[in-house]
Amino acid sequence: MAHRPQRADARRNREKVVAAAAAAFAESGLEAQVEDIARRAGVGVGTVYRHFPTKEALVEALAVEHFEALASIAEAALEEDGAPWDVFAAAIWRSASAAAANIAWCEIIGGHPTAAQAASPGQLRLAAAVTALIGRAQAAGVMRKDATVEDVRTIMCGFGHVAAARSAGAAMDWERYLEIALDGLRAR
Repeated sequence: MAHRPQRADARRNREKVVAAAAAAFAESGLEAQVEDIARRAGVGVGTVYRHFPTKEALVEALAVEHFEALASIAEAALEEDGAPWDVFAAAIWRSASAAAANIAWCEIIGGHPTAAQAASPGQLRLAAAVTALIGRAQAAGVMRKDATVEDVRTIMCGFGHVAAARSAGAAMDWERYLEIALDGLRAR
């Protein structure tokens, strides 16, 4: 059976649902309700389920967008001039700042397995760009020689947990955590 393109109104509804879900999840985390998402989008709950048969499918779509955005930040950093450490650290701070304002992103970064798996293409792009940034900083002698993209992934997962806990009311400072983690990657 051939795949037919979506009608323009169906495409617009899908985009409204994704935007509303992003806003609801940013405020309430992954616990946001489909009814709230539908209300924000100005559509019925059935329309949400027509595009995303489960809430999990909607979370996965947002994870794809999230990791694509992070990959774009890292890839843009590869085009920047500047000291390799400064370029690397600035890209990490831009990624963290974008995520810190979004509870769901923090929950996804912190380890939502099916959402992370759905975002595999974006994660691969992100890993490639971060690996290149790490290589530049190591070649300049400003980053530990044993630092890897897995270290950065672990730092960002930890950051996600800290930021999500802070959003839940815990007295945690994600900026302090990220600064300490980045200090650990610097060459001595």
